[in-house]
Amino acid sequence: MKTDIEIAQETVLEPVESVAERIGIAPGDLELYGKYKAKVSEEYLSRTKEAPDGKLILVTAINPTPAGEGKTTVSIGLAQAFGRLGKKAVLALREPSLGPCFGIKGGAAGGGYSQVVPMEDLNLHFTGDFHAVTSANNLLAALLDNHIQQGNELGIDTRQVVWKRCLDMNDRALRNIVVGLGSKADGFVREDHFVITVASEIMAILCLASDMKDLKERLGRIIVAYNIQGKPVTAADLGAVGAMAALLKDAMKPNLIQTLEHTPALIHGGPFANIAHGCNSVRATKSALKMADYVITEAGFGADLGAEKFFDIKCRIGGLKPDAVVLVATVRALKYNGGVPKEELSEENLEALGRGIVNLEKHIENLQKYGVPIICTLNSFVTDTSAEVDFVRRFCEERNCEFALSEVWAKGGEGGLALAGKVLHTLDTKPSGFHVLYESSLSLKEKIQTVAQEIYGADGVVYVPAAETQLRKLMELGFGELPVCMAKTQYSLSDDPAKLGRPEHFEITVREVYVAAGAGFVVVLTGTVMTMPGLPKKPAAYGIDVNDEGVITGLF
Repeated sequence: MKTDIEIAQETVLEPVESVAERIGIAPGDLELYGKYKAKVSEEYLSRTKEAPDGKLILVTAINPTPAGEGKTTVSIGLAQAFGRLGKKAVLALREPSLGPCFGIKGGAAGGGYSQVVPMEDLNLHFTGDFHAVTSANNLLAALLDNHIQQGNELGIDTRQVVWKRCLDMNDRALRNIVVGLGSKADGFVREDHFVITVASEIMAILCLASDMKDLKERLGRIIVAYNIQGKPVTAADLGAVGAMAALLKDAMKPNLIQTLEHTPALIHGGPFANIAHGCNSVRATKSALKMADYVITEAGFGADLGAEKFFDIKCRIGGLKPDAVVLVATVRALKYNGGVPKEELSEENLEALGRGIVNLEKHIENLQKYGVPIICTLNSFVTDTSAEVDFVRRFCEERNCEFALSEVWAKGGEGGLALAGKVLHTLDTKPSGFHVLYESSLSLKEKIQTVAQEIYGADGVVYVPAAETQLRKLMELGFGELPVCMAKTQYSLSDDPAKLGRPEHFEITVREVYVAAGAGFVVVLTGTVMTMPGLPKKPAAYGIDVNDEGVITGLF
């Protein structure tokens, strides 16, 4: 059986100019990064602002398991299927983070015959957007420490520096560090921290900013520290905005590549969904809606994280109104939720399927709360039996959801025709009544409780004393109107990754709360989720190599 990278490398790619022509983008509106990837120019984006919007389709999933779900693969396969049906469709996806490529997760370019290419470029340095975010983040950190060193005119309390450095790599040793060691000229000694680049507020800002003016305003609002009176010190106070914006100028432009079947794909931005808001950029999504009749986008991890943040943060801030949502599951993942060990998932087990399908049920109920029509799909595995597929089909249809089997991993766009048909039928017959889960006027605690109870199914929320203090301060500073960005394990509806299925009678523990004032949301850390991941005992990096001809192997 061919690996994903072998399939991708055997594909004959079209020049990116040809891909662009499919959606009416002239060669002069592209900024080329080699033959097969390009950025879309600001001039083109400005000219098309008044064009009508296409239909917006969100792809989300149940909670991820070691058995795999294939949300990105389904997104790509669905877009390819629209192309086979003669529909004008564009993908709008996130860029992968380097760190997970070398850790456990691997890349994020889809799989099998439903991939975006060139996958090696996408999973590695791509067009440099993440490097720009990392540089802007660390420039701000350097200017902050330099300000303290040069006399601290703003009266920054070095015990209340909240801005962290970042690196796009899983490196647990950098979570908690000390900077400024050495002589007096080497800086002020203080505790510091690193987050992974996708957790940087600048990544969130890049993905939520509408244009350069909005970007600079958001950058200026970033809170880097508090002064000795307890008042916020911002990036604007440090005079950092112009230089940061200069670093991010090109990163603001969406990237255009293609699928294996040459469907256009805008890939831009990449905040994690478990520790950030988990969506590609508002700019890319809005641009795609001007380019095509149908836009397929995805949100990270399970619907309890990715879809909730897509709806309550991205759509709220960006003014987006999704028309349909595709919910992805696999028979194997549902059986895993039903207590079947990973090595036994290939065996038919309707009893375990019945126990585990409650996870899918909860995600259906959650999505219905947003008023968007739902299409459920099973990402097909060869070990699935007809009895298992029929069981899931009946379960979904009984809950007023369309259902289709997806075979896009093995068959590409052809394997997504049934799903595409169900999506088109839903768009034609079930109008979306999209609305957010909570109103901005609620207090921060009320918003946190609403998400915890309505989406996770918790009985309530417990706050550690430090989080209580932080919440009170944020309310006093006037940030109570902002939406909340819940940082939680992706593996469970609860904040305990070991609780599979549909947990009941649990509480969500909030251990830290801070404001991302530039991005425009309040981050709520629950459980033990880490903002700087570590590498496993046997990292994927061990299997990656490049031969004498420059061909990369082992990337997945």
